[in-house]
Amino acid sequence: MTESNQENIARRQLLVRGAKAAASIAAAVGVARLLYDPKGPGGKVETGQSPAAKGLPDFSIPRKDSQVISIVNGEDRIKTVTQAIELLGGIERFVNPGDVVMIKPNAGFATPAILGATTHPDLITAVVKLCYAAKARNVIVTDNSINDPASCFTISGIAKAASAAGAEVVMPKDSYFGPLTLAGGSLIKDWPVYCAPFAKANKLIGIAPLKNHHRSVASMTMKNWYGLLGGRRNVFHQDINNIIAELAMLVKPTFVILDGTVTMMTNGPTGGSVSDLKKTNTMIASCDMVAADAFGSTLLNLKPADLPYLAIAEKAGAGQPIMNR
Repeated sequence: MTESNQENIARRQLLVRGAKAAASIAAAVGVARLLYDPKGPGGKVETGQSPAAKGLPDFSIPRKDSQVISIVNGEDRIKTVTQAIELLGGIERFVNPGDVVMIKPNAGFATPAILGATTHPDLITAVVKLCYAAKARNVIVTDNSINDPASCFTISGIAKAASAAGAEVVMPKDSYFGPLTLAGGSLIKDWPVYCAPFAKANKLIGIAPLKNHHRSVASMTMKNWYGLLGGRRNVFHQDINNIIAELAMLVKPTFVILDGTVTMMTNGPTGGSVSDLKKTNTMIASCDMVAADAFGSTLLNLKPADLPYLAIAEKAGAGQPIMNR
């Protein structure tokens, strides 16, 4: 790709079609259930240990209208994510010397990376290394997994990638959740939210795979924050569009990454077969989750209007108008 194409790629949609047979899946190893409560994290908050939470910190940085979203195509995730961040102004725009960076991947399922249900470990490796190259003091990688967190982080390859790159892997326990109310929200009211890791960080990066979802139609950067909800979070499935929009109002990341190298076209969000996947060879980085997910919808052969939560989040001020993208 020429430099001119790299600069222009943020202005046009890239739909790379095609299918490819996938490699075989390695057997997963067993791991200890350290810091995991099988009754469900966040179901009971330990007195005196959870953070007081009227809201979460604002991790966003000043907006630059010329560097809001970048879209790069290619098969090599490390190369495309590095280029996408560079087109946004480089990692130094986002991470300063001494920063503590929290990375929130999708580590919801105990499935290997080849199935596309979780954040690819190559992205964890690349982003952690970039943060340390910018002289971050520490990088934390954490999620509140749906399945046993230790298994999810191990089988997905996220734990190994994070640790090898020098990051601290944090798994959930009850004392890391605190009751939180979103100002102006109708759903997140005195609800247990995975708050404690936020108190340690001053920058936040979300990294999500691009997937079909049987309830929300699509799972992308905004849906990725669903993992922060504790308790019986499945009750929100009945109002999935509003809960995704409220999460986009609640969480203000430094920037997000949406991985469309392969897209899970069917049977999301868990998938289970490489036949669910399509090579779309697209990496998206953005300071605007609404813009990122609006573009990401096209890789699922959707229009932004097909995802009601985008319009709700846009109206609430979580992102710039979709039509401006």
